[in-house]
Amino acid sequence: MTQRHWKQTFIIIYTGQAFSLLGSAAVQFSVIWWLTARTESAVILTLATGMVFLPNILFGPLAGGWIDKYNRRTVMILADGLVALSGVALGIAFLVWQSPPVAFVFLVLFLRGVGNAFHSPAMQAAVPMFVPAEMLVKAGGWGNLIVSLSTMMGPALGAGLMSVLSMASVMLVDIIGAVLAILCLLQINIPDVPGSGKKQHLFSDIKERFGAMRENKPLMAVFWPVIIASVLYMPLASLLPLLVRSYYLGGAGHNAVIEFIFSAGLLASSLIMGIWGGMKKRFCMISSSLCMLGLATFCSGIFSPACFFAFVICSFVMGATGTFFNVPLMAHIQETTAPEMMGKVISLLTTAMMLATGIFCFFLTRKYDIPCEAGR
Repeated sequence: MTQRHWKQTFIIIYTGQAFSLLGSAAVQFSVIWWLTARTESAVILTLATGMVFLPNILFGPLAGGWIDKYNRRTVMILADGLVALSGVALGIAFLVWQSPPVAFVFLVLFLRGVGNAFHSPAMQAAVPMFVPAEMLVKAGGWGNLIVSLSTMMGPALGAGLMSVLSMASVMLVDIIGAVLAILCLLQINIPDVPGSGKKQHLFSDIKERFGAMRENKPLMAVFWPVIIASVLYMPLASLLPLLVRSYYLGGAGHNAVIEFIFSAGLLASSLIMGIWGGMKKRFCMISSSLCMLGLATFCSGIFSPACFFAFVICSFVMGATGTFFNVPLMAHIQETTAPEMMGKVISLLTTAMMLATGIFCFFLTRKYDIPCEAGR
């Protein structure tokens, strides 16, 4: 593709995804808040979060095979369509029951999670098919910026809509966002990958994935460190409210500041990566970001309760390191994995991270009686 062509394709795809992610974040906030107001149960909120993790764990091994077997644009359109249909179902439920059964809400959250389990790896596997290899890190930074902005603005939009609209009307935001994402995807073309459409059994498919990862020695070398880092650091977002409340003796306002600063760090690092492009030695950058995250986490635990401002700075660093870790890692996978295996490898890594993090996060929420925030 020419430079103008790939940039145009990138902008069209992520414009649609911005609307979809904004709608999804707003609706997810509204549904979680509705569950909070109705049940006032941390266990219910933990189970609701599990509905987000579970599809990635259950369908991750299948998702990669489908992504590599079928056209990736088609997979993304079907995933967005599932999100739209789940929004329709929940909107009708709120119209009919006013207060639908919690089990039905869980089912809808699960279906949304299924859509995300297919959509996210399909999106990551599609990007290197139109973005030049030397621009993958910058493109990842800009994409991460769009995702972060949408995710950051979603809760504010959800809170505003809940104050003036019924829950049934709030569901329209998710439906409109998904439809706009589909319309944007229909404007671009993503070619089929070599060897797509061939039949393959599940076990041979999984064996092929591990074979592809073993051939990628740098990726295999960091596979277990990445899993360990996910277990140690990804649940941090769930512990921040506890740290603010029980150690720094803060209230809701202090927690709001930490949430905002954490997101600001994520946005700032995404902007930097979009402009700079990161270090040439990607694994050096990944290691440096983990060291920064570890240092910021360590300092957050040793500061005295009076040093809340220092904790705010550490929260900014913790938010920023996520981009410096994820974007170079994904760029390496996109650049070094064969197109026909990319969906499988990405979904395998994502499933392993989600499984490890989900189990650890569940025990944390049960121990400290706080809800785990997915998607951080």
